[in-house]
Amino acid sequence: MAVGTSPSDLRELEDDELETRLRESKEELFNLRFQVATGQLDNHKRLKAVRSDIARIYSILRERELGLAAAPSESSEK
Repeated sequence: MAVGTSPSDLRELEDDELETRLRESKEELFNLRFQVATGQLDNHKRLKAVRSDIARIYSILRERELGLAAAPSESSEK
């Protein structure tokens, strides 16, 4: 996942793709935390970027759950 994934790029994805991105981001965050603990992490900004990506994904999923935004496949059918 690129550093600082934009919300517009994430909104174009379907729910299952967002869930996959979320799982991958959580795994990456887990690995980054291990690197911090062992002193191997060189770029500490990556931690913040991954946490922000996770928050963006959760926000988009919640918008869709509340009906504030529609998934790309749903909006094309209307």
